[in-house]
Amino acid sequence: MQNIFIRPRPDWQPLVEYRRNGIAENTIHGAVAWVSGKSVIHSFGGNVECYGRSMLKPQMMKVFAKDLESVLDSEQKAISVASHNGDTEHVRVVKSILSETEWGLMQAPLDVPLVQFGRQVRRPRRWYHCCSGEHAAILRGCRIRGWSRVGYVWPHHPFFQEFLGYISRVLGPEWQRGVIAKDGCGLPTVSMTVADLARLYAAMVTEKNDDWIWGAMIAHPDLIGGFNRLDSTILKACGGRVIAKEGADGLLGMAIEHPEYPEGLGVVIKIAHGWNPQATWYVARYVLGVLGFEFRNPYKLSRQKAFIVPDVIPEALRGRMESIVPWDSWDPDVDRWEFEPDEMVRRS
Repeated sequence: MQNIFIRPRPDWQPLVEYRRNGIAENTIHGAVAWVSGKSVIHSFGGNVECYGRSMLKPQMMKVFAKDLESVLDSEQKAISVASHNGDTEHVRVVKSILSETEWGLMQAPLDVPLVQFGRQVRRPRRWYHCCSGEHAAILRGCRIRGWSRVGYVWPHHPFFQEFLGYISRVLGPEWQRGVIAKDGCGLPTVSMTVADLARLYAAMVTEKNDDWIWGAMIAHPDLIGGFNRLDSTILKACGGRVIAKEGADGLLGMAIEHPEYPEGLGVVIKIAHGWNPQATWYVARYVLGVLGFEFRNPYKLSRQKAFIVPDVIPEALRGRMESIVPWDSWDPDVDRWEFEPDEMVRRS
């Protein structure tokens, strides 16, 4: 029988535990990498290989950063690196990037909004797909460059080849290109290690003033994700010093401007079982908290409390974890009885 584990199996480690009255019921595994400049300063969960997925949209748009500088307005720039919820504002901005005669060129899949409220019903449209802004911006950039817009989703298209060139420049000649696969939106994605992904995010800090990407994300955080999305909330909470981007199947990348890391700090979190914004939120809260950023907790768990594994944080920063509590002080303590069951039995 063919061995299905051809590539090395990831050495996932526990990142967060959900405990009910002190007993762990749910353990979230994953990997975390901290990079300053090009140096890995902390790694936990193994330097696993994964696809960058939509977490690398800010880096992908580097290909057209100069071309779109004076062509797109600030909202259009933000939606080009977004994985949006598909609400009315998101669709409005995406549509504005292209002329109506160009809409048929867009190859984003038909989809419904990622987040819908109440009893709304939507027929599938390309505009609703969370990657529609990126697709529209790529088409606009290809028109400016004179590149064929037919086949812009293929891996041999000049757009993706230039993106691979950008990765090579940042990571250096020692980087070996990983596996290229088709992402959920049809564009190609390339595999690399979690540390490599963190290096790309550290570079976003040092390249902060080279183009409009950082500024557009900070200016329009709710276009990047949307209501109560993790990356949008981080963008709003950190005073312009952190950009964050979620990626499918459990990815979060953060580029952090911090005086303790003059070469830039990139932190990437990968959840083993896939997209889990609440678990990722707890990890991000500690990462940002030990660096002095005030970042709120996610919505509380049902009769459970979250406990972070200390190894997620570099050893030199773990002393700062004591001031961070992954539940709010006003939350009722509903995960335990209001009496001792054994004592009540004895009394009866």
